[in-house]
Order: sequence, then structure tokens, then C-alpha cells
Amino acid sequence: MKIATWNINGFGARMDFLKRWLADRQPDVVGLQELKLVDDAFPHDDFEALGYQAVTHGQKAWNGVAVLSRLPLSVAQSGLPGQEEAGARLLTVNVADQLEFTTVYCPNGKTLEHDDYEMKLAWFDALIEFWNARNAERAVLCGDFNIVPTPLDGWRGTKADGDIFHTKQERDRLQRVLELGLTDLYRHKYPGEQTFSWWDYRGGSFHRGHGLRIDLILGTAAVRDNLLDVGTDRDYRKKQDGMTASDHAPVIAELH
Repeated sequence: MKIATWNINGFGARMDFLKRWLADRQPDVVGLQELKLVDDAFPHDDFEALGYQAVTHGQKAWNGVAVLSRLPLSVAQSGLPGQEEAGARLLTVNVADQLEFTTVYCPNGKTLEHDDYEMKLAWFDALIEFWNARNAERAVLCGDFNIVPTPLDGWRGTKADGDIFHTKQERDRLQRVLELGLTDLYRHKYPGEQTFSWWDYRGGSFHRGHGLRIDLILGTAAVRDNLLDVGTDRDYRKKQDGMTASDHAPVIAELH
């Protein structure tokens, strides 16, 4: 099984790009973030033609998450309980009674002084409470976490410590998520390697290697123990025949 996560930074701007990637990479299950699209506007027929069923938890102009699957889906949870004011940021599905799959678009926080930073921390507290109540043996939590897990995961290393995405408070909350029985699949497979999943559009960041690893696939032990490989699909952070990529690249994991 091939699973993936991708912040597409606007479905309307990325639909053809996404369809090309699906046809090229053939993932089985994909968590998408930042749709910026209401549920009724999602073009289900286009993706059914490619062999994918889609479920969405959308929102006009902001946020929004979805799961695409070549296997049967059923919705288990739409939205993070108690965090409705933060927007459409979480969707959990059961995939063919084989895998519980959750995609999240975690709040950005903006700056340490902004009200959204405290909202971000509260949202993670709610995510911890939500996940602590889950009990699926084979489960994945993936998405755009908007946290750089360690200095190795950011291009500035320890120089960025204390900045937004790199604070102790944010990292502590991500660590508490992991302590609920989840493993960062990339860091498990490649404990000492540096890779990124997001690069600013500005300043030639992608070509200069100025990125962050904030898009993660976390899995329970049963998922981790069946991991074959995991990595960032850098080719789809590049333009394709004039189509502009998201500022995030897909992250793909292959499982037994």
C-alpha cells in the first residue's frame, strides 16, 4: 500500500497538477490539506474517472482537508472536536477496514505575538486528547503539522530555535502526540538525514535548499513495522508543463 500526504495550497490552482501526480505516482490513499474549497464544489467525477473515491471536509477560501482513496472509504470523524472555530482541519476515515487514516492541517500560528499562536497550541492540545481516545491498531496521522520537529528538520538548524514553528512549546506538543504510540516514519527510516517538504516561493528557497520538514506521516507500531520506504516527492515541487506547484511537496510512504 502506498500512502501520501500533500498540502496542495489551493485546490482550484492545483487540480490539474494533482490529477497528473495521481496518474504518475498511483498512491492508494492520499491526505490533502489546504483545499480552500467548500464540499459541494469538489469535482468527485473527475477523480472517480482516475479510480479515486474522495471525502472532504471543506471550507470556503481557507483550510479544508480531504482523503482520496482507491480502496473503499467510510468517514469516522469530520473536524477536531471542540475546535470548530479554528476551521476545517481534520478528517479521519476507515480504509477498507484495514487502516484508520487521519489527515490534518494544523494551525500555522503566524507569529509568537499573534492570537493564532495560542490558538495553535490549544488546537494541538485538543488533537492530543482526540488521538488519546483512538484505539486502532493500524492507524496513520498525517498532514501539514506546521512544526519543525528538530533542528535537523530546518535549513537554519539551531539558529531558528525559538522562532515560530521551532518553539519549545510547539515541539513539546508534537512530542506528546508521538508519545501516544505514533512514530515519525521518515525519521524512523532515516534517523540522520536532512530533507524538507516545504520551501517558500520567495527568494529561490527551493533551489537554495532553504526548506522545512513540516509535512509528516506518523504511524502506529503496526504501520511502522510494515514500512518499506518513505520520502519527499521533490519532482512535484517543480513546475510541470507550465503548471505551478504548491509550496509543499508530497510525502509518500510505501507499506507492506
